[in-house]
Amino acid sequence: MFSKKLILAGVLLTIVALVTTFSWVRFEVWRSGPTEHPTKIAVQPGDTISKISRDLFEDNVIRRPILMRIEARRRKMEKSLHVGEFLIPERASINDVLDILERGKVVQYPITILEGRTTRQILHQIRDIEFLTGTIDEGELGEGTLLPSTYFFPKGTSRAAVIKRMRVAQERLIDRLWPTRYQDIPLNSHEEAIILASIVEKESSNPEEMPRVAGVFIQRLRRGMRLESDPTTIYGISRGEPLYNARGQRRTLYRSELRAKTDWNTYQLKRLPRTPICNPGENAILAVLQPEESDYLFFVSDGKGGHSFARTLKEHEANVVRYREYERAEIKRERTTDR
Repeated sequence: MFSKKLILAGVLLTIVALVTTFSWVRFEVWRSGPTEHPTKIAVQPGDTISKISRDLFEDNVIRRPILMRIEARRRKMEKSLHVGEFLIPERASINDVLDILERGKVVQYPITILEGRTTRQILHQIRDIEFLTGTIDEGELGEGTLLPSTYFFPKGTSRAAVIKRMRVAQERLIDRLWPTRYQDIPLNSHEEAIILASIVEKESSNPEEMPRVAGVFIQRLRRGMRLESDPTTIYGISRGEPLYNARGQRRTLYRSELRAKTDWNTYQLKRLPRTPICNPGENAILAVLQPEESDYLFFVSDGKGGHSFARTLKEHEANVVRYREYERAEIKRERTTDR
């Protein structure tokens, strides 16, 4: 009888100990971590939970590496670790850390591609981003094939993958917008829409003004008029890079350049250029597919970020005179300020 009581007591003590241990383990797994600031950790191919738990302990993110290993084993995570960078927030528990690793929510870095950049300029930008890997072949991509936007990528993404995503995004965008086009616009293909959108993009950076600028070009195309867009002429000279004089100063176009015949000089062509002159954004593409209906045939910069529009050449010439006066006043003001 006495021995039975001892056995029963021993069983009860064992149960109490197990329950106590289990409760303590669960408490420690869910207990807030010691770190008071967010911490980035990098999981490399071949890393184990044991290594990661040691690294987190050394970085003061967790208190008990063995409990992280036990919990990870319970979750059967050892063979399904995601590779990449992970951001562990301050005071994260072991449970929080494992949730982050299990979901595979890696840190994403933004890459912003501005509207109006040429493909060459975009490729140079991508090459200079240090967290990307691999090389890209400039010859594989045409002008106007990439969609400017802000994209997010994890560290270690290949440059080829970044370019592919921008190219696919542009294809999907034009596929989605093309059916919304006005049926009477003189554009017969996706390619023609991108070409005209690239010109609109270089002429105006104001999304609200773009449909009116596009409307001018659409009217000129309908009437068989030359588009006479300076950015197209510049592209034929420098492939979109700024023009400089012999002293290394930015310059405007020379008359001889306006008269030169290239595949892009719309002062000479009575059609669209052979290719786009940059990579247009969504606003410019939508503007050429849904242009503002008007009888404007001319526009010139107003010097204040917008343009002055005209229906006749006489009105346009008067707008040009006003712009030249504004331009001269600005130059005089800058010279006075520099003294």
